[in-house]
Amino acid sequence: LFPLPVRGSEGLYMVNGPPSFTESTAFQRDSGKNCKAVAFSKDGSLFAWCNGEKVNIVNITSAEFLCSLDLPKAVCLEFSPKKNILATWQAYTTGKDGTAGTPNLQLHDVKTGKCLKSFIQKKMQNWCPCWADDESICARNVNNEVHFFENNNFDTIANKLHLQKVNDFVLSPGAQPTKVAVYVPGSKGAPSFVRLYQYPNFAGPQSALANKSFFKADKVTMLWNKKATAVLVIASTEVDKTGASYYGEQTLHYIATNGESAVVQLPKNGPIYDVVWNPNSVEFCAVYGFMPAKATVFNLKCDPVFDFGTGPRNAAYYSPQGHILVLAGFGNLRGQMEVWDVKNYKLISKPVASDSTYFAWCPDGEHIVTATCAPRLRVGNGYKIWHYTGSLLHTYQVPSNQEMWQVFWQPFLEGVFPVKAVKYQAVPSELPSAEPKPAQAYRPPALRNKPVTSSKLHEDEPPQNMKPQSGSSDKPLSKTALKNQRKHEAKKAAKQEARADANHESTQPSAPQSAPRSTVPAVTSGDPELDKKIKNLKKKLKAIEQLKEQAAAGKQLEKNQLEKIQKETALLQELEDLEL
Repeated sequence: LFPLPVRGSEGLYMVNGPPSFTESTAFQRDSGKNCKAVAFSKDGSLFAWCNGEKVNIVNITSAEFLCSLDLPKAVCLEFSPKKNILATWQAYTTGKDGTAGTPNLQLHDVKTGKCLKSFIQKKMQNWCPCWADDESICARNVNNEVHFFENNNFDTIANKLHLQKVNDFVLSPGAQPTKVAVYVPGSKGAPSFVRLYQYPNFAGPQSALANKSFFKADKVTMLWNKKATAVLVIASTEVDKTGASYYGEQTLHYIATNGESAVVQLPKNGPIYDVVWNPNSVEFCAVYGFMPAKATVFNLKCDPVFDFGTGPRNAAYYSPQGHILVLAGFGNLRGQMEVWDVKNYKLISKPVASDSTYFAWCPDGEHIVTATCAPRLRVGNGYKIWHYTGSLLHTYQVPSNQEMWQVFWQPFLEGVFPVKAVKYQAVPSELPSAEPKPAQAYRPPALRNKPVTSSKLHEDEPPQNMKPQSGSSDKPLSKTALKNQRKHEAKKAAKQEARADANHESTQPSAPQSAPRSTVPAVTSGDPELDKKIKNLKKKLKAIEQLKEQAAAGKQLEKNQLEKIQKETALLQELEDLEL
């Protein structure tokens, strides 16, 4: 039934997902208006929340209450991957007299509720320690170095990764061995760099699996693929020095654990809005460029595989199974979603979810939730549940005096829901389709009774497959190359026709030689560059003709003029080749 917890000023409760959409009985509603944080364990069986008095943990599958922790000020909660530990964070406060505050990051044993360890963690950003999927390693960034603990023993630091100033790090997903991507910002003219290591080999720069350095990076986002074979790095500056973009400047880099690295060449200038890995780990999609933005799927060689053309979009979301991709325009765009079949690159549907601040795929890879949440938008709060074929299945709007802060799906472990065949026909729904009426453009009174002339600010580029055709190992042809190829073929055909005509005419009695040359129509090839070359050659040959005539009249020629005459046969040959 895929429950969805809903947190807001009406309290915290759970709603059953499709098909029933009723309130879930597996969770007792908490009506307190002060619910600050909620978290599911990775497999979706345990659920924790803080209601402003206590942090409570329940088992959703068996509906059994596990324990409660006396932490009224907790604002962040997170379970470790195998649900042995619950990490909690509250704002760090110092004493009135300036004395050091108490530790505010706590790690609790889920079974007993006992606090295993507490740390001082001043910043909310990256507050939570990172675990490997099997919990054999846990890591946190402390004063610009990464501390590693093993097997949830937090009393001894098993390992340290010390570089000049580690700003951020990400552990690889999946099985052992765990890999670590670390980011060190540049200083005093030195470049920033991202390095990949395999735990626990941190000794010296030679131990790194891969290294990529770059300028222009105030902050980076590092994204591992699911198979932990490569990392995508979005490097961004706060300010674009050229003044081209209000959003600063971004570049996209690819780093593989085998040491390969590359800058991903994006064909359109402008911000990089979103980059996501396909769960199959061999492709990724980037949404980039000044509006209307482009979206392109790249392979591991960073070559484009499919280009979705341009459109109003700033986000991309792969389904958990990787068989469907949604390109969407949220935030300051009107919420249009394009749902694509990844295997065939065919458009399935184009629903519109206006004013959405949140989007998430259901673990079944069939359903989607979009929501409008406070504080991003304080009016029209609520959520909608869709089928990917574009059908709106359920919608809920909170009362006008209330707010909704969060809604999300209960997670499930990978492999619980296999891939299903992609449908193109919209599934039946009891709700009317949510297509908003297109707003009429304003027309001044003087034009109101005249026919409408459509004018576009820009032409949208159509989607195109960038895969090389089977049988040709060459790179895919660009639009201009295709155009030129067509011209070239048309030219060839025209030439052959012209030749056939010429042969036909040569059997006729020849025309008087005195006819002026200029009456012969100039045959153009269709390629301006080629025409130019032919024209130049003809000019040179004409000059040689004139020199020959002067020599025949008995004029003494200069040395360079004689050299020109000697080049005649070479020029004639070149002209013949070009005209072919």
